[in-house]
Amino acid sequence: MLDILSPGAFAALIGCAGGIGLGLAARLGRFCSMGAIEDALYQGSYIRARQWGVAIGVAIIGVFTLIGLFDFDPTQSHFLALQWSPAASVLGGLMFGYGMALAGNCGFGALARLGGGDLRNFVIVIVMGLFSYMTLNGPLAELRVALFPPEPAQNPAGIAHWLNGYRLPLVPVGLSIGLAILTLALSSKSFLSERKAILWGSVVGLVIISGWAGTAWLSNLTFEAEGIVSHSFAAPIGDAMFFLMMSSATSPNFGIGSVAGVLIGAAAGSLIKGHFKWEACDDPRELKRQIGGAALMGIGAVLAFGCTIGQGISAMSVLAFSAPITMAAIIAGAALGLRQLIYGFSPVK
Repeated sequence: MLDILSPGAFAALIGCAGGIGLGLAARLGRFCSMGAIEDALYQGSYIRARQWGVAIGVAIIGVFTLIGLFDFDPTQSHFLALQWSPAASVLGGLMFGYGMALAGNCGFGALARLGGGDLRNFVIVIVMGLFSYMTLNGPLAELRVALFPPEPAQNPAGIAHWLNGYRLPLVPVGLSIGLAILTLALSSKSFLSERKAILWGSVVGLVIISGWAGTAWLSNLTFEAEGIVSHSFAAPIGDAMFFLMMSSATSPNFGIGSVAGVLIGAAAGSLIKGHFKWEACDDPRELKRQIGGAALMGIGAVLAFGCTIGQGISAMSVLAFSAPITMAAIIAGAALGLRQLIYGFSPVK
């Protein structure tokens, strides 16, 4: 296969296959970070939050199974290879969460809705991709580097690897944490009856594992591969935009394939359910809020090294220090943004 396709194109196919699974999970399984937060805060429903927990638990168990059986090395991923900055995680997470509330979706959710025909999310995708690239390589890059200089980690920046330094076995520790999270997610009797939510949460976890396994295999096969990665939707959206404009000057990669896959999977899921419908924004105030929220998400995701999928599941699956802190900040930022939208800044009576 590598005789026909370049390593970048092969990585894009791996990403696309997983992205299709994520797009289907969003449209058929209602997998959504923003929806999970809204349901928990304002409807008292934790079904989608527990679904998220299933995805995390499955992903962690899968990653540490790969480590134990196939010598998978997660320390090559940037989540563990770079020095963790708590300040960047908190600031980036708060910005991302607040922006997510204003926009009504995270980057993944916007792609999934766009795949279903909602053109309002086209604006969110474009603006988020633009601002993520501005923060990575554009006008905001120097300020980002000055505030949070990227440095190699002296030791792997992961919870299980840190505990391994105290002579606790790496794989059993990781498997135990993953199993504990999965058990907690499934601890509700009412949630156990939500078989569709459990199924699609498991699919998301398996997709994250497939990203790590596929890119690790490709990296071992050829030195030209991009490295070990899994799904995230901040910089890859910018990569996809750049590729569409300058494909002759760049090459496809895992993230570009992942973005395309989500669009394909979401479109297929919408057609299966009969929900595909072209929609456009007819409220200037809503559009202004979405543009501002998308800009904040683009900047925040780069500062925090990931979005709700990138940090919330991919980084969580390798038990990166950044993952729980970033997700807590995202949830706090989203809660603040939702409160502002619903009640304003006046005290709730």
